[in-house]
Amino acid sequence: MNEILEQALLYDFYGELLTSHQKEIYEQFVLEDLSLSEIAGEAGISRQGVHDLVKRCQKTLEGYEEKLHLVEKFLSIKEKVHEIDKVLDSYESKDGEQEPKEMIERIRRISDTIIEEL
Repeated sequence: MNEILEQALLYDFYGELLTSHQKEIYEQFVLEDLSLSEIAGEAGISRQGVHDLVKRCQKTLEGYEEKLHLVEKFLSIKEKVHEIDKVLDSYESKDGEQEPKEMIERIRRISDTIIEEL
């Protein structure tokens, strides 16, 4: 997965667990794509201080993910919903050639795995 997307997802799921100062700096670096120097100038801290804070935030967010696996579950469920869409698309594109029972069974299997993951 793209590192920026991964950082954004981690922040989306666990960002509220950071302090307001950590959130502000991390958002500026990851989401607003400001440089360390720009953030340091605004925050009145050193460039190294910003770097260290961003790295600490990243480790903290990754630690939450290691324990809770919310991003992993989200991505897995998202993938399975896409599978359901593909089953439905193939049913629609074949003008009903596929047996409705077969389609329903495939969707039920996928939905069962989603329920198990939750």
